[in-house]
Amino acid sequence: MDSNLEQVVAVRKNGDGDIVELQLSSGTVVGYKEAQAMAKQGQIANVNVFRGRDGDEHLRSNADGIKENNLDNLPSF
Repeated sequence: MDSNLEQVVAVRKNGDGDIVELQLSSGTVVGYKEAQAMAKQGQIANVNVFRGRDGDEHLRSNADGIKENNLDNLPSF
């Protein structure tokens, strides 16, 4: 893994439990769509964008078998 890449360290969810903002290792806070764009450009480590059954693109952590680092399980900020 490239140590120069940002990491997602915390998330902010809306009232429905959907992630709306992500805090990166630099302290920068980005919106969900911006994080998707960054992930597509390879600027955030350990995440990827996929197209769900609903036809929309979604951000998710790379599968590694560790539940604690899944985006939904990261600390809130």
